[in-house]
Amino acid sequence: MRAPGKPIDKLYLASSNTGKLREFQALANSADAVGPRVALESLPWFDALPAFEENAPTFAENALGKALYYSQGCDEFVFADDSGLVVPALGGAPGVLSARYAGPTASSAERIAKLLEALRGVKGNERRAYFVCAIALASRGRAVAIVTDRVDGEILESPQGGGGFGYDPAFYFPPLSKAFAELTADEKNQHSHRGKAFRKLLGVLRER
Repeated sequence: MRAPGKPIDKLYLASSNTGKLREFQALANSADAVGPRVALESLPWFDALPAFEENAPTFAENALGKALYYSQGCDEFVFADDSGLVVPALGGAPGVLSARYAGPTASSAERIAKLLEALRGVKGNERRAYFVCAIALASRGRAVAIVTDRVDGEILESPQGGGGFGYDPAFYFPPLSKAFAELTADEKNQHSHRGKAFRKLLGVLRER
């Protein structure tokens, strides 16, 4: 979905997640970035507003709702993402509840521990999983674009690597024979669900 309008040279991220912001900034400045160069910053008033309740059943709906909510009254362009881990053997869990899988205040380590316990004894293809990222762009409470992408892998039996964030230490990426937490920044930007979705967004900006 895309709407015509003024050129975009600056984007505000509707999130206080510094890990996400760093990844998006690296993607925007990478050598293989398509479209115009854009400056990325965290939305200055993000923490001043009541938190948006992400209760939609899909990543795309949550991303769009968040972008629309935080862009109200803002002349600049605001983008929001909803991303998470999907494990078919667990009925799609953690899914859209990835950040709250072990409770609203749980740490990444606690979420990973719950995931690995849920898959205890599960072998082979039943450990297949994929990360999904949906990104929505909005301005003044109106949608501009929505893009999505995914990356496939499998869940490890124990965490590996010290990089990344979220479920990265538990997610094994067969093409590089590494956990996501073991990837270099360049490798992750090239292959991750967030990287692929953001490059789609940059492609939309190029067309404007």
